[in-house]
Amino acid sequence: MNTTFRVFSYLRRYPLLGSTQMFCAVLMTLLMLVFPQVTKHIVGEVIPNGNSSDLITAAMIALAAFAGTNLFNSLRIVINNTFEQRVIYDIRSDLYQKLQRLPMRWFDNKRTGDVMTRVTEDVTAMERVLIDGIEQGVVAILQIIAFGLWMAWQSPALAGIALIPLPLLIAGAFIYTLTAPQRYRQVRSATSDMNSLLHDNLDGMQQIKTFTREKSELENFNQSSDLVRRAALRVMKIWAIYSPGMELCRNLGYVLVLGFGGYWMITNAHGFTPSSIGTLTGFLVSLSLFYDPITRLHQLNQIIQQGRAAGERVFEIIDAEAEPGIDEGIELPLPVRGHVMLKSVGFSYNQDLPTLKDVSIEAKPGQTIALVGHTGAGKSTIINLLNRFYEYDSGTISIDSLDIHNVKKSSLRAAIGYVTQESFLFNGSIRHNLELACTETRNDEQLWHALDVANARDFVERLPEGLETNVGERGVKLSVGEKQRISIARVVLKAPPILLLDEATASVDTETEKLIQDALENLMTDRTSFVIAHRLSTVRNADCIYVMHRGQVIEQGSHEELVEKGGHYATLSRTSLIAETKTDG
Repeated sequence: MNTTFRVFSYLRRYPLLGSTQMFCAVLMTLLMLVFPQVTKHIVGEVIPNGNSSDLITAAMIALAAFAGTNLFNSLRIVINNTFEQRVIYDIRSDLYQKLQRLPMRWFDNKRTGDVMTRVTEDVTAMERVLIDGIEQGVVAILQIIAFGLWMAWQSPALAGIALIPLPLLIAGAFIYTLTAPQRYRQVRSATSDMNSLLHDNLDGMQQIKTFTREKSELENFNQSSDLVRRAALRVMKIWAIYSPGMELCRNLGYVLVLGFGGYWMITNAHGFTPSSIGTLTGFLVSLSLFYDPITRLHQLNQIIQQGRAAGERVFEIIDAEAEPGIDEGIELPLPVRGHVMLKSVGFSYNQDLPTLKDVSIEAKPGQTIALVGHTGAGKSTIINLLNRFYEYDSGTISIDSLDIHNVKKSSLRAAIGYVTQESFLFNGSIRHNLELACTETRNDEQLWHALDVANARDFVERLPEGLETNVGERGVKLSVGEKQRISIARVVLKAPPILLLDEATASVDTETEKLIQDALENLMTDRTSFVIAHRLSTVRNADCIYVMHRGQVIEQGSHEELVEKGGHYATLSRTSLIAETKTDG
């Protein structure tokens, strides 16, 4: 029940709304007591006496009580929904904030579809707990207490008879609650798996069509969907036994009250006489209003179990350990000169296979450092460590003589500009994507200047709406080269002292590469730059080239020095690098 209590702990943030809602619920419950009393009066006194004026008065009192009940119920619903939406907003906000604070290792082990399911569907399932937990739970308990006391006041003996099914109802609820969590976890897990598969297939639809895998992927999806169906049916089958069983226990109470009450009227026992028909009728009406909230509590129990399973998945994220250094550490002293040093750095994505081993690299302020080597040599890992997307296992990495472990991540990343191989643009305007780099509002002149530096002005001016043109999801409406130049312009606006360029000219044609290369040269002026590239034109002018192989630096020096040495770099130059240069014209 810890998850359920944690959901309701959010309610304490809004005491006024909670107390006002409770006040409305109490008044509503008290007004509900009027009708059984009016029924007893009409059946037991007004009808036998034939007093029509009293009948009208009693009926008007009952109508006024119902009107008051519904008025306070309406107010309660409005207040509750306001209350509930604020709480759900808080939960979603806490969840998304925590997602932003989680380390990249956490995302490496999670599927995007699963995370999306937790943020959307699981939070919605928790929302149902709040709605029904407040609206049904609190009111139902108040109603049970109120009508239980009223029945005891009318006839203690008959009230005792009415309570006979109660142990059965409690036992049934207890057994269901003990066995339900695993079933609902299976439903949430199967739903998450299906959503993850759907997310992957939507992202990879082009590949599915290219390899004509529509039929096999449909089978995979149907298998996943079938697991959801079977898990849901398993829940419903148990509910199909539980719910009617509880209803049978409730009906047993009606039969017992009617049977014993009728017998006592016949035998003049326990204060009942044949003229006590009004008391028995009013008691039966009260019994209906007593059992009805018990039924609602059973239904609520099912919803709570659903919400509990969903809540466990939501709080698993909220309880996850945040990446270190978000709030702790010192600020980089300004201005940042950009003196970057890696000393004997070791790192592994998993303990079985080291990715970097004893790597030492130095970049003096304003220098351009090129990292070359075959795929998997560890080049991108160095970029990840400089950004502190991952924490290195041994050695040190420093900027201006400060170990980055001791630097606040916001300060570190503010000093770094990062251009990736696959530029990511958000579904919005070019202006929106450019302004992501700005902590302050920039005017159009500044935006166009950044586009000029990135050699992007010409194509942006040709777009139908210029800066306001929507680029689509992941920038799908732009070419690879256009997206890359927008990314470079974004870094220009940020104006960082340190640049990290990871294959920034990959996957583009010769003409576009020239435009991007010119833009990068403009960007790299007077900045410390780390460049990952496989093309000779990109690395030959670097101040120092570090050649990496299987996670180690095996050579370093200028282009001319390394070619003259005749080692690994010279081999790369004679094959991939020079071959690509020749192909490029």
